[in-house]
Amino acid sequence: MNLELLESFGQNFPEDFDGALDCVSIAITCTFNRQGTLLAVGCNDGRIVVWDFLTRGIAKFINAHVHPVCSLSFSRNGRKLLSAATDNTVSIWDVLSGENDKVFRFPSPVLKVQWHPRNCNQFLVCPLKHAAVLMTIKGDHKIVPLDDDSDLNIIASFDRRGRYIYTGNAKGRILAFKMEGLDLAASFRVTTGGLNTTAIKSLEFARRGECFLVNSADRIIRVYESREVLTCGLDGEPEPMQKLQDLVNKTLWKKCCFSGDGEYIVAGSARQHSLYIWEKAVGNLVKILHGTKGELLLDVVWHPVRPIIASISSGLVSIWAQNQVENWSAFAPDFKELDENVEYEERESEFDLEDEDKEKEESKAPVEEDVEVDVSTIEPIQAFVSSDEDEEDANALLFLPVSPEVEEPEDGWQGENQQKRPPPPPSSAVSRISGEDHAVHTEKKKDTPSSGVEKRTRQDTSSSDRRRGQQDATTPPASKKKKTKTIDVDLPDAPHDEVHPLLNVKKAPEKGHSKKARPQKSKSSKVEKSRHKDRSSRGGEDMDSENTGIY
Repeated sequence: MNLELLESFGQNFPEDFDGALDCVSIAITCTFNRQGTLLAVGCNDGRIVVWDFLTRGIAKFINAHVHPVCSLSFSRNGRKLLSAATDNTVSIWDVLSGENDKVFRFPSPVLKVQWHPRNCNQFLVCPLKHAAVLMTIKGDHKIVPLDDDSDLNIIASFDRRGRYIYTGNAKGRILAFKMEGLDLAASFRVTTGGLNTTAIKSLEFARRGECFLVNSADRIIRVYESREVLTCGLDGEPEPMQKLQDLVNKTLWKKCCFSGDGEYIVAGSARQHSLYIWEKAVGNLVKILHGTKGELLLDVVWHPVRPIIASISSGLVSIWAQNQVENWSAFAPDFKELDENVEYEERESEFDLEDEDKEKEESKAPVEEDVEVDVSTIEPIQAFVSSDEDEEDANALLFLPVSPEVEEPEDGWQGENQQKRPPPPPSSAVSRISGEDHAVHTEKKKDTPSSGVEKRTRQDTSSSDRRRGQQDATTPPASKKKKTKTIDVDLPDAPHDEVHPLLNVKKAPEKGHSKKARPQKSKSSKVEKSRHKDRSSRGGEDMDSENTGIY
């Protein structure tokens, strides 16, 4: 796939709705891998659905958690997936096999998890009303320091290359810590004018360039440049590059993110399913994408490479993309689209190998026909390579292999497997029935009207047993699942009685009680009904036999 040819001339942002992805369960959050070939969706029932985004098909189901999944993050090579659930657990999953590597249990709810952009052994966790925690796969953790304001509503994020950790609190204070030693490198305060401050809701960094955005509670998205923030140092006053907001409706933003090239910014409304797209360089609003009315937006992500946006509302993943317009002039430069058929006058020398009427041009520089074309070397796709890298990651996981499920195999395939099966036991081992007993047995079968049905059921069960035996013979024995190691993360100052914001505590028990309050039919009543039916059928048979005896 040549991504450079897919780029259209002009705008590079989605324009229209391009279908929805139904995960069977209710979708809550989603994230792309680094190349944009896989989309992981966290659901309300704790499952993670991995989509092959090129074919728009489900590649894998991962039965991850029991409670809803609230945050997801792919590792740099795409082989590990980090997930957080509302039951205060964080898990690491192997994307290829779907197995759980480790589980970390926290004392308080987890709002966000994020892999380190360059180091697959470290990740960042943001617990509720607690300082951010820098974790390692082994279970070691460091608490990111707090500011003097001692505000516990912390949101944190790695920068583009993982050299710094940026944190923001509810008092508008943003801090930048170095990864080595977690030393404070820069700090500033987001103000609304004068001495008034605003709470920081999220921090998002662009994949290209040095910009990051700050989504605050005053409904303004501020775009800063990280170099300027670091040069201003402690208690600096960097000026934002852009201030983006909805001047008409004063919309509160649920989720904001950059485009893959960092030139556009998309923000999802917290009131309805509406996506606002701005151009970062100018700051003008270029597009508003409206979803179904009455739906609430949960998550928004931009494709890392292409102008595609995925948004989640009402349990479905909506895809927004560009309108593909057929441009025939790309195949023939002098192509003209006609409204009506035009009679074409053929020239006499049009299909001649050499035009006799054409004047011979003076011979210019000799044309080199024997030019060696290099076909063997593979040039890296620039969209998949960072600015400080020369080659693509050879260990990156782009696609998941999918094996087809054979429901009804062919006859030849069964015959081959039957040869592999062990031979049946000898006839001597089977119990023999005497001739008289066999005759009596057959007469009894003839008398009962259900003997034909029993024969059919026995044949069906025997055929199904054969199929099961063939499947057991072909499928290898399932290996025992290894026990996942659960690590308890000790945070002494973490609140233990907090509930995750996604959980609605008031409505959940009412629904449960209403279901339990309904009278359920006991199993004994079902058994009695079945016995009653058997008796009535037997009574009908006896009446038939009596009637036959009278006549």
